[in-house]
Amino acid sequence: MPANSSSKGEYLMASRSKVTLTQLQAMKEQRQPITMVTTYDYTAALLADRAGIDMFLVGDSLGNVMLGYPSTVPVTMEEMIHHTRAVMRANPAALVVTDMPFLSYETSVSEAVYNAGRLLKEGGAEAVKLEGGRAMTPMVRAITDAGIPVMGHLGLTPQSAVQLGGYRVQGRDKAAAQKMIDDAQALVEAGVFSLVLECVPTSLARTITEQLPVPTIGIGAGPDCDGQVLVYHDLLGLYDRFKPKFVKRYANLAEDIVKALEQYRDEVRQRKFPGEEYSFR
Repeated sequence: MPANSSSKGEYLMASRSKVTLTQLQAMKEQRQPITMVTTYDYTAALLADRAGIDMFLVGDSLGNVMLGYPSTVPVTMEEMIHHTRAVMRANPAALVVTDMPFLSYETSVSEAVYNAGRLLKEGGAEAVKLEGGRAMTPMVRAITDAGIPVMGHLGLTPQSAVQLGGYRVQGRDKAAAQKMIDDAQALVEAGVFSLVLECVPTSLARTITEQLPVPTIGIGAGPDCDGQVLVYHDLLGLYDRFKPKFVKRYANLAEDIVKALEQYRDEVRQRKFPGEEYSFR
């Protein structure tokens, strides 16, 4: 580490090169785990990039944790573009993938290509992610033919959670597991560069990971995927209304923030803040 570096984080920011699709593929082949977190704003992107995360997902989960929606369904293209722009202003070394929101790609191939293009042209995203299996392959193929990288998403797909019977583990019986394997292979043939597996039994995720030539990114899919993704607010303990089984909280910032705000409130009311050191003569 250079002598004038004040922290490991600053060193990472100075030394990291841009993460590419080729690099992610090489990481799979070399069995080097890939790290991914959701990011929704400029500050989060700065911090996650300083930490050396490989990929950012501007997820439609921003509807829950940033906008207060009850699900991801109400999220619009304009909201996804807005938050992607904020993340890209951090100029991250991480590869930035943006979710295509509900009904921005399912209705037609032409609309799927148009909206994927908007996320790149207007938002600055470097790739897009969409949910669904074989039925989505015409959209995946058309988007990739247009030169836009696509990440797939199988298992628990939040945009269609109601149709799946709620937020529950997918692929537990033999027929469902085989369908997921077939869907994964179909998506790869259509051109996805990677595949998210959400709420999938460990053994099934392992099988899919071993069979696919592209990286798998797990969330609630066990340790054998090529990488892992978590929601920023979940892993930092910022969002405590719901905690899935697969979430590990690496911090409990919600409590720290509330305590800090309470201390600020008390000091203002007691006229302890601002003191002399925070005032001007």
